[in-house]
Amino acid sequence: MLRSETATSSERRDLALAGLRAYQAAERGKPRKPAPARYRKGRARLRDYGSKGQTGGRPVIVVPSLINPPFILDLAPDLSLLRWLAAQGFHPYLLDWGSPDPAARNMDVTAHVEQLLLPLIAKLAVPPVLIGYCLGGTMALAAACAVPVAGLALVAAPWRFDGFNGKARADIAELWKAARPTCDAMGLVPMEVLQAGFWRLDPGRTIAKYEAFAAMDPDSAGARTFVAMEDWANAGAPLPFAAGEQMFDQFIGGNITGRGEWTVGGLTVDPVNLTCPAIDFVSLSDRIVPAASAADLTDRRDLGAGHVGMIVGRGARTQLWEPLAGWISALPDHRCGN
Repeated sequence: MLRSETATSSERRDLALAGLRAYQAAERGKPRKPAPARYRKGRARLRDYGSKGQTGGRPVIVVPSLINPPFILDLAPDLSLLRWLAAQGFHPYLLDWGSPDPAARNMDVTAHVEQLLLPLIAKLAVPPVLIGYCLGGTMALAAACAVPVAGLALVAAPWRFDGFNGKARADIAELWKAARPTCDAMGLVPMEVLQAGFWRLDPGRTIAKYEAFAAMDPDSAGARTFVAMEDWANAGAPLPFAAGEQMFDQFIGGNITGRGEWTVGGLTVDPVNLTCPAIDFVSLSDRIVPAASAADLTDRRDLGAGHVGMIVGRGARTQLWEPLAGWISALPDHRCGN
């Protein structure tokens, strides 16, 4: 990819490689300790981000994608949507999907909702608000169609996968065709396969960000944030084979969600079937989940920040955090049923 994107400029290639070396050599502090696991189901955990001693506050479950680890939502003390929500008086929980082993090979995306997410929702005393980020939003929408929740907020969540760029979908299909036999033999889809798919969505930006990093002061706040974000983007547990297969073949390839053909818990998952208040935060500059793939709920808020920027970027608080908290605060006290 580097050779292709810098074919006409050896200077750009050298700069990108210098940025990569600087990223690899960057100082990293001690890993942050995750919040305690309050509830468990199989390998999944609900990590409790409520304020110390907190007994009240509307419960909020933040559902991250199966791809990449969940700590983008708690990236640093000053870049933590979860800790900020707790400071606003809510009681946030982060769903940590855990790390599967080959024995979980037959667990597809649907099973993750049915066997992990829904049972964890049921452990709370009152129906929570669900906030789903990226593929976690797709899954949270399915959960909200299956059980009572107090509200649903989608953040950069894909639903109509035919809204993805046609070339990108074709490239990802080619990648999966090549990787599938090995993944099948392993029973897992390694993060390297998933990351290569993301790179194909916007290869130019992947190279350009390392070119830019080469010129940054390594001791600057911006450089530290870049390293933290790239560590997140390059980390993550593998997917069970069936989850990768369903994502590549049925979601990205077949658009079963947008076509109304996805069933969870015996019910068809369709945004029109939602009976709880719901909001859709959509990035108009998202290169990972394009705006055209959004569920396009009636209450839709368009943002200028990108896929990751809306969570941890400089404008995240004003563009997403504060509007999201305001929306949750305005939810009715009564419980919404299904």
